[in-house]
Amino acid sequence: MWASAAGALLTGARAALACPECGSVKQAGNFEPPRDLATRAQLTTGTFGASGVRPRPSENIPSFPARFLTDFYTGEVSRLANGQTLREYHLTAFDRTIEVAPSVEFPAWCLAAGENASADDAWVPGPTIRCTEGDRVRIHFHNRGSMPHTLHFHGVHPAEMDGVDPVVKPDETFTYEFDAEPFGLMLYHCHVMPLRKHIHRGLYGTFLIDPKTPRPPAKELVMVMNGFDVNFDGENEFYTVNGYANYYYFYPIRLRVNEKVRVYLVNLTEFDLINSMHIHANMFHLYRTGTKLVPDDYTDTVMLCQGERCILEFSYKFPGLYMFHAHQSEFAELGWMGFFDVVDEPVASTSAEDPA
Repeated sequence: MWASAAGALLTGARAALACPECGSVKQAGNFEPPRDLATRAQLTTGTFGASGVRPRPSENIPSFPARFLTDFYTGEVSRLANGQTLREYHLTAFDRTIEVAPSVEFPAWCLAAGENASADDAWVPGPTIRCTEGDRVRIHFHNRGSMPHTLHFHGVHPAEMDGVDPVVKPDETFTYEFDAEPFGLMLYHCHVMPLRKHIHRGLYGTFLIDPKTPRPPAKELVMVMNGFDVNFDGENEFYTVNGYANYYYFYPIRLRVNEKVRVYLVNLTEFDLINSMHIHANMFHLYRTGTKLVPDDYTDTVMLCQGERCILEFSYKFPGLYMFHAHQSEFAELGWMGFFDVVDEPVASTSAEDPA
């Protein structure tokens, strides 16, 4: 059903998506670029933001990408007899059809947080699990889907907690338990074969292990790069950050001048060797894998293979509307594009994120 509905929208999609005049995108369904953007200069100087005109595709598109940016699942906290912090989580897998672009649906295998989660709570990507280095994490994985699954966490842990075996069958539960180490930006995903099918269908998420001494205060954003092959021909028709094509193009991420921003960037794109992120009119400090507190580079573009991740830190000196996108043009034209809307307002005092 979903395939036939999407098929009509995708006919000639790769040719129709490019907007040569503004470097923007023309998306299937009602997704169209703002008609008052005539030049690339307007996109990069912020005149669109100053005009106050922001045409949007629909008021009915999912709000998940907006919430996901800053939604950290820190678990239920208690103390073990030895004084160690214990964090307990519940992740539940569901089969659910989600919308990944206007009128384009995808039959996902996705995850929701919480012991009493329902399929309506599940999305792609899965919840961002957050803890501190040295915490004992206990993750109850409930499989309410139709296929066997596992959860494989990146990081250091015993083999029996590695998420390769045992396989968790439908209606079964398995508990993963280990000490969170080392600090850094990790991820998790299903490891059942065929691996590319289980990852592509959506069973993955971010696993953030904070250092014991918190990083400096910042506005923190999680961005998971992915793609959707909606007709299952082995080639992605849409590319997104956080699961919906062009979401942040039409709903820009609001920042403040001189506000420190920290982006946790993860690549879980299937069928393509690399994905990337480029920010306009600015540079960022790059921390590869986030396992060091000293940056590895100062640049404006980063390329990541599947499973790679990094932390970007930056701030904007001037107000305006600033584009960010993949620096593979095809990916940008097929949905991986957005804006930061930087406003000249006082920066609110921000405390460092403390998952406790």
